[in-house]
Amino acid sequence: MNNRTSGLGARLSILFRPDRWKYIKRTDADKECVFCQAGRLESSFDTLTVYKTNYSMIVLNKYPYNTGHILVIPKRHEGDYLTLTQSEFEDLHNTLRLAVKAVKDVYEAHGTNLGLNLDKAAGAGIPDHLHYHVVPRFRGDMNFFPLIAETKVVPEALEETYRKLSAYFRNKANIMGAKG
Repeated sequence: MNNRTSGLGARLSILFRPDRWKYIKRTDADKECVFCQAGRLESSFDTLTVYKTNYSMIVLNKYPYNTGHILVIPKRHEGDYLTLTQSEFEDLHNTLRLAVKAVKDVYEAHGTNLGLNLDKAAGAGIPDHLHYHVVPRFRGDMNFFPLIAETKVVPEALEETYRKLSAYFRNKANIMGAKG
């Protein structure tokens, strides 16, 4: 069976993604913040965490826009950018710089999109916990598929992204003396 079905008109397409249902149905009361949980637990594929510092962490985006899409997050549960302490702010931005270097080194990205959506009105999916998006971009990554099928293809499995980036940050941690 094809996961994409046309109906109700020539322009409407349906992409079935049953794995997204638990994300849609979650409520804030259901569990603790997914970022706080990742910060509390050991780095692993289960938490998608590939790197941690004293104040920040790097986590794979579970629903990536592109291969190598990662998030840079303060460990403290905070949604207000202006209330980060100076130490948190500096660490977060040093970690952001390391994340940009990682996607360039690991994926030989031709460019990088950085994004920080402050609050729900700005598009933040988890508005109560700040997070930067680091999205590697490649010449030609806007291939025909999104134009014709209105669907983005991410050519690398999340497990492979985790393997590559966790190895990269383990090596960096050994060099820099940080914990990965």
